[in-house]
Amino acid sequence: MARMFNVAVVFTVFFVCLNFVCCNNGRRVGDAMETEFSGFSVPLEHSFEVDDVAKFQVRGALMLKAGREPSVSLSQNPLSEQDRAKLKEVAAVDGLYRIRVPRVFLQADRQTERQMEGYLTAFVRACAMVESHLSDVITLHTDVSGYLIGVSIVTLPGACRGTEVEDEDDLDDFNTTLSIMAPVNAPGPETALFLERMEQESEKKGKNPQEQKSFIAKYWYLILGGAIFLMVSNSAQPPAGGGREQS
Repeated sequence: MARMFNVAVVFTVFFVCLNFVCCNNGRRVGDAMETEFSGFSVPLEHSFEVDDVAKFQVRGALMLKAGREPSVSLSQNPLSEQDRAKLKEVAAVDGLYRIRVPRVFLQADRQTERQMEGYLTAFVRACAMVESHLSDVITLHTDVSGYLIGVSIVTLPGACRGTEVEDEDDLDDFNTTLSIMAPVNAPGPETALFLERMEQESEKKGKNPQEQKSFIAKYWYLILGGAIFLMVSNSAQPPAGGGREQS
């Protein structure tokens, strides 16, 4: 059964974009780069297998830059001739193309604060990767401290239309757009201002106890005068219908 997914993300949140970096990647990553976090680079790995068993290998490196705000650039290796052929085979059976990155701080000067805790993974259909000619958008999601908590990937275009890619040179270099997304703190309720206003109202009422009297206590004389007036008026009126004179 063909999979109907174009993209999968490891989590869902509401975010705002902080950095946006477009990377056209003819630059090669050094052969000596290890798959574990080292120095100021973080490995970007990918996997695409006909049997759908993930076997990750290095695709490139995320280069971290020092500073308060997360800043990342991307360097990637081109696909080898063997990998290009395998990617087309995976696309033909509607397999998946996966990427993963380690969970780390995106600030280069904070790497000693927290050790790497596993990987974050996302995937698209391999046919979408082939038909887009390796054009994808990778988004790194962080928490408020800059710690990496998620990754997502989409292709451009995103749908599989069954278009044949005859020239394998179109599957040579990645054309990747990289962005960083971090959450925005929602404005909290103005609790302190509300309490301050309540205290001010209480102080005003304490200074003017007369305002706290009930309506009857404040206007008793008007109510009493109105009641006496009604009683006098009713006693002065003649009985209804009057009497008949007798001869």
